[in-house]
Amino acid sequence: MNDSAPAPARRARVRAPELVGKGGWLNTGGKEYTLADLRGRIVILDFWTFCCINCLHVLDELRELEEQHRDTVVIIGVHSPKFVHEAEHAAVVDAVERYGVEHPVLDDPELATWKQYAVRAWPTLVVIDPEGYVVAQHAGEGHAHAIAKLVEELEAEHEAKGTLHRGEGPYVAPEPVATDLRFPGKALLLPSGNFLVSDTTRHQLVELAADGESVVRRIGDGERGFGPDSFNEPQGLALLDERTVVVADTVNHALRAVDLASGAVTTLAGTGRQWWQGTPTSGPAREIDLSSPWDVAVFGGKVWIAMAGVHQLWTYDPEAGTVEVAAGTTNEGLVDGPGAEAWFAQPSGLAATEDRLWVADSETSALRYVDLDGHVHTAVGTGLFDFGHRDGDAGQALFQHPLGVTALPDGSVAVSDTYNHALRRFDPATGQVTTLATDLREPSDAVLAGGSGDIVVVESARHRLTRLRLPEEAVRVESVAHRTQRAATEVAGGKLQLDVIFQAPAGQKLDTRYGPSTRLLVSATPPELLAAGDGAGTDLARELVLNPDVTEGVLHVSAMAASCDDDPANEYPACHVHQQDWGVPVRVAEGGADRLPLVLAGLDG
Repeated sequence: MNDSAPAPARRARVRAPELVGKGGWLNTGGKEYTLADLRGRIVILDFWTFCCINCLHVLDELRELEEQHRDTVVIIGVHSPKFVHEAEHAAVVDAVERYGVEHPVLDDPELATWKQYAVRAWPTLVVIDPEGYVVAQHAGEGHAHAIAKLVEELEAEHEAKGTLHRGEGPYVAPEPVATDLRFPGKALLLPSGNFLVSDTTRHQLVELAADGESVVRRIGDGERGFGPDSFNEPQGLALLDERTVVVADTVNHALRAVDLASGAVTTLAGTGRQWWQGTPTSGPAREIDLSSPWDVAVFGGKVWIAMAGVHQLWTYDPEAGTVEVAAGTTNEGLVDGPGAEAWFAQPSGLAATEDRLWVADSETSALRYVDLDGHVHTAVGTGLFDFGHRDGDAGQALFQHPLGVTALPDGSVAVSDTYNHALRRFDPATGQVTTLATDLREPSDAVLAGGSGDIVVVESARHRLTRLRLPEEAVRVESVAHRTQRAATEVAGGKLQLDVIFQAPAGQKLDTRYGPSTRLLVSATPPELLAAGDGAGTDLARELVLNPDVTEGVLHVSAMAASCDDDPANEYPACHVHQQDWGVPVRVAEGGADRLPLVLAGLDG
């Protein structure tokens, strides 16, 4: 050992709370784990919920790190549900398989560990050193490079101290299950009368015969990839012409085209890289980054894209070969109006009629539509935190995280109400919502079966297509209403100091070459909660003033920071964008906090 080597910088450390979750452990072969069992390893806790597109992005960001440091790092997913359905253990088991999670997962349906770690947002990553201390916390996406750097530092530091123990991790792969489809996503009726289905988990498209069961052929090699015969968790499908199908290749962040005659796959739009704030939003389609396109539909001569990853709708022009943003600001929420001002929340299903593009806006549990003038309207739904299963007048009806919408011949639409395990119907003529069928399992799409009067539902969690006769009468269901359950932060009335904590990763600095490198956007539900401090700015600290006449509500905070390699000799430094949205329930109470810290990256001093 070189005695003159500099000692590592002292790092702030907090003893990590124990891992507890009523749902127990998955991917461990049945073994329960404590932090003591993991001592000597670097532990990364990934607080996630399977409805959240940002959480799915982080799962993909972590795959390379997980592989490269498999003998020193243990990633543990802590599943912390937002929706009622996500608290069901069987649904978490399905999600772990569906999204290819290859590390242990603690099912925490009551948010016990979430509360112990004072987590405020999905996703959040917490790094625990080999001695059991929390050394970093990161909210949102874009932190994989910073965590990889920290892991290398922790490996060196604890190797020298003798406190790093290398070896096999606790992950035990579940037994594979043989089915023709595995968590299918979307379906399309082909001109031949057959069905094309995105077999999402197996990274393929499957053509089924008109019976919806017999496999005719598979398209794609079944391996994650962006090659000429590969997909990566494909979802939406749309017929561009008699022989061409457009595919939303979700985790490849691309639109692909399939020639139905030959089965050949080509790329229409996207680079394979995920879009980040500051990168182009229009231009030649194959030169522009996309972000988790979830569904596609042809409307007004263009292919509309439900860009779930950035809460927007984009369009692809097949004649010009270009893409551009059509609606949405990238802010997450439910705001109607002109396309450039509207807010969406993870749009995941599209269906076109002559005069409307219907949108299943999953995170707001809403049914929205775009008119011919490009204006966005809400037919059913109120916002990010209200959901349930309630029929009746659209103004009070409730869905729970719908992923699909289907135009019906009478002008109404069928909604694949995914987390309610139901097929619902909205009739614009009457303004009424009804239930067509229940006892489905995570329906994610539906397609009309020619002229038969039947509708074929993609039962994603039953791994099959299910044919139903469209009923003449609705099913009667007991109304249930929910709100997202998270403990409110008690705050003092009047002034509230908001601090977004961001520490640039080691070897990096804030990127100020083109102006401010940070952005902060604050709003509230109800809007009257904020007497002052709402709006956009570049400072990550802001003084808010709460309205004394409003005693509770939700603060919506969106933060972004860009950092680059801190090396003056490097003419082209590598840069990274870190971003996160928070919805923080607050309650005004005597003796409440006068400061609200939100950690984007680092630790709150």
